Amino acid sequence: MANSSVLQSNMFQLFLTNTTGNYIFFTLLFLTTVCLFFFMYFIAVMLSIFFTSPHLRENARYILFVYMLVNDMLYLLLGLTLMLGVIYFVYIPVPICYILYTASSMAFRVTPPTLAAMALEKYIAICHPLQYPVLCTPQKANVAFTIICTVQVIPYAAELCLMSSSFTNIFNINVICRKESLIVNPLQNVLRYLVLVLSFVSVAIVILFTYIKITMVAHRVSSQSSSATKARKTILLHAFQLLLCMTSLLSILTEGIPTSQFVHLTLFNFLAFTCVPRFLSPIIYGIRDEYLRKLLKKSLTRDLKL
Repeated sequence: MANSSVLQSNMFQLFLTNTTGNYIFFTLLFLTTVCLFFFMYFIAVMLSIFFTSPHLRENARYILFVYMLVNDMLYLLLGLTLMLGVIYFVYIPVPICYILYTASSMAFRVTPPTLAAMALEKYIAICHPLQYPVLCTPQKANVAFTIICTVQVIPYAAELCLMSSSFTNIFNINVICRKESLIVNPLQNVLRYLVLVLSFVSVAIVILFTYIKITMVAHRVSSQSSSATKARKTILLHAFQLLLCMTSLLSILTEGIPTSQFVHLTLFNFLAFTCVPRFLSPIIYGIRDEYLRKLLKKSLTRDLKL
């Protein structure tokens, strides 16, 4: 691990002396920063709309949507921090690294179950409208998100036990904070991949189930502009959002590129497979939602006048 870090550090120093490499590096970094600030502005506008609109604050779907926005912002900020730490070879204590990595990884894993909860909310609204006022209250939306976060903590607690049980003094050293630096037991990788697969598969099953059920209701109504038909399109959008979340996993396809492209590769992976999917997902959902779109247009128009 030490030899690899020294090699990458030497390559980074050589990279900085290369004019073309500098141009590409700072271009990618600039694009990432601009996109991140644009996304943060979008979130700020959405939060402002949310807290000034009683209708949104009393709707479980919009509450979950806001949770997803804040969670994605946290994921991107933590991801950017960790990425810069890796690029500039910043060594930090393992406990701090583990906290940062766990928070970032949890933020990544919380979004798919939140999408599933939003799909279930739509399913209840269409298929069980009489139970909707009881099952989909703002309080229960808050409880649902709390449960999602609590469940996500369990695998990390198990992983921490695996790390603690290993005969190493990993918690007393400084490392470059990346996933590989925290692997001291082969079972950690097994646990991580198992939890990740189970999470995405279970969310996919929920979205597929709600889509089928809502489609059955849509076929029973004569009007193609019915709420059931709109709900079916919303479920498809949730499926698309899930696919966008999964694109973050595609970064492993580029890891076989020679290490001479380490800096470019790290930045490209973060921009293409982490930033862009997280930017598109909530923006598409927010613009597609008719009520949100009106409020967003009104807010942006007011800001432009100012």
